[in-house]
Amino acid sequence: MTNNEEFTDEIGNNHIATNEQTPLRKDAFEKTDEEKIELIKKDVENILFTLGMDLTDDSLKGTPNRVAKMFVKEIFGGLNPNKKPSSSTFDNKYKYNEMLVEKNITVYSTCEHHLLPIVGRAHIAYISNGTVVGLSKMNRVVDYFAKRPQVQERLTIQIVKELQKVLNTENVACIIDAKHLCVNSRGIRDIESSTVTAEFGGKFKDDIVRREFLDYIKLDTNF
Repeated sequence: MTNNEEFTDEIGNNHIATNEQTPLRKDAFEKTDEEKIELIKKDVENILFTLGMDLTDDSLKGTPNRVAKMFVKEIFGGLNPNKKPSSSTFDNKYKYNEMLVEKNITVYSTCEHHLLPIVGRAHIAYISNGTVVGLSKMNRVVDYFAKRPQVQERLTIQIVKELQKVLNTENVACIIDAKHLCVNSRGIRDIESSTVTAEFGGKFKDDIVRREFLDYIKLDTNF
């Protein structure tokens, strides 16, 4: 293995993020979903054939098409900007100026280094600057950015930056606690460990405000 290959492998095996933006090519959306499905279907067929699987078996013959549709329409659907949640907000007419926390938002994502699942919970908080969002909006933002090949640090940052833009305030925070199957099911195969990442903006950089958020979600950390 060359030094460059060793470096690339080290980044992947240690789950290191190299960019806070999802690395997409400029021509990423020139093909339709249907064209992508057809191409991926052939690639999955080739993978299974190379592994020695009998693709004439009734159980396997539909697998390439199922996997291709799942990649494009479901688990990597968040790559498509047309699926981005709408940015509608509402005036904070009831003048609620304290912290709003939504905790235990389910996270289903995919590690971009091994294409294995990341499963966990996201906890989000914001302090209104005059506008609020519906509670389901935060779930939808998490789901949108999770449905792509991801690194947990990047996912955490993307969620915060999107909500900061939508709410027109820096006062947004997100903590994600998740298990990575690339750690749990391969490599070190540690089924107990999880990864916790955090991004704090605006008032959440203050120790007292941050501690209040952590108390709400019952998370004992030294962030």
